[in-house]
Amino acid sequence: MSSPTVPEVSKSVKLKYVKLGYQYLVNHILTFLLFPVTLSIALQLIHSSPNDLLALWNSLHFDLVQVACSLFLIVYIATFYFLSRPRTIYLVDYACFKPPCSLRVPFAMCLEHGRIILSSQPKSIQFQMRILERSGLGEETALPPAIHYLPPEPNMAAAREEAEMVIFSAMDSLLKKTGLKPKDIDILIVNCSLFSPTPSLSAMVVNKYKLRSNIKSFNLAGMGCSAGLISIDLARDLLQGHPNSNAVIVSTEILTPNCYMGNERSMLLPNCLFRMGGAAILLSNRWSDRKQAKYRLVHVVRTHKGAEDKAYRCVQQEEDPEGHVGISLSIDLMAIAADALKTNITTIGPLVLPASEQLLFLFSLLQRKIFKKKSKAYVPDFKQAFEHFCIHAGGRAVIDELQKNLQLSAEHVEASRMTLHRFGNTSSSSLWYEMSYIEAKGRMKRGDRIWQIAFGSGFKCNSAVWKCNKTIKAPIDDGPWVDCIDRYPVYIPDVVKL
Repeated sequence: MSSPTVPEVSKSVKLKYVKLGYQYLVNHILTFLLFPVTLSIALQLIHSSPNDLLALWNSLHFDLVQVACSLFLIVYIATFYFLSRPRTIYLVDYACFKPPCSLRVPFAMCLEHGRIILSSQPKSIQFQMRILERSGLGEETALPPAIHYLPPEPNMAAAREEAEMVIFSAMDSLLKKTGLKPKDIDILIVNCSLFSPTPSLSAMVVNKYKLRSNIKSFNLAGMGCSAGLISIDLARDLLQGHPNSNAVIVSTEILTPNCYMGNERSMLLPNCLFRMGGAAILLSNRWSDRKQAKYRLVHVVRTHKGAEDKAYRCVQQEEDPEGHVGISLSIDLMAIAADALKTNITTIGPLVLPASEQLLFLFSLLQRKIFKKKSKAYVPDFKQAFEHFCIHAGGRAVIDELQKNLQLSAEHVEASRMTLHRFGNTSSSSLWYEMSYIEAKGRMKRGDRIWQIAFGSGFKCNSAVWKCNKTIKAPIDDGPWVDCIDRYPVYIPDVVKL
């Protein structure tokens, strides 16, 4: 029997260290260039006598007018810079809604309810069971009370009750964690895609907490699972124009009125994946909040592919032939999401990638476009730019595709997979459950960079980049993971036989 091919291993190790050396050289090129110059100047000064240095000083002639003009110019430039630069946006803290155990939906309950509600459609039941078996969801995800009834009762009153339960719970937790008084809230943004009553959900929050009459409130609807990052972008723009202010964002999805009761397979899929969830986030531009704040907002990049008909219609609320309203998911969804992601990372890459990765990408582009070489496009190593990745837990296929395209390790997507397993697809709030998972594991360190990626109907791909302000200790008695983090990560098989 032949011995193992040691040279191949040796070659791969050498290539690894060559790449590391290249990255270090390019990323510190200015240091390498300035060091010889600085060293030569220092040696010249050391070998100069005191008389030579005194003669050099005396040879310099200073005119009072020139000195005054120079000082004025320096002060003017510094003042202009500090007044015109964007205000720093801090994420002070956030809170996630934790559904009560009484609302959990184990697979056995899903199967039983499916057989009762769709007793005349055995093929639809089998389809949903196959989806659940491969979904990556666990036994502890939750659905609102109205969907637990047999048959479900998705009425307006029940939808409002769910909204109050989720939003008020998240808001109460946020106010308790931050010590913020409701009267001190300057800006309020609520995003919920599929439930948009009158009065709005933002008005409901204003009424509940008796917020100020001059509060700037916004209610975003119909923007899909990426609406949370759209709310972050809106809050950032508002805080740029309003100094010494804060903004509270509430991200959720109300499921009660959106339980699909028909038989169309493309519309049954959301029933299997979407679960209860919500988050409340406090942003601030106040300098006094910088020490208390957990994170600092670095970038927000939004990509909208709605100009293309196929992308616009790939996630659409509509009626089936029998008049049942639901969310239809196109078979082209993953391809459209991949295209939107490609556009988004092309925009965010130059903002976050080190020079070494940008040069490699440029060389690859030149080879293919100018020299017409048939080579595979270089995928930048985003692990050089971020320590943590929060990928929208839209489903196992979404996480698998992004892990493959971005060449991420299992640990990089652990937060997304475990969030999907424990809480399901909570729409726009899923990113905050993932961030909370990383914190609960004690992995968030000062200076760490976090990339949040979300997809939404329309079709949109949005990104936010955060930088950790301080090392965050794992919470002891607070957070959605506090009673189960010791059990995670768990092994998730490709298929769970029901």
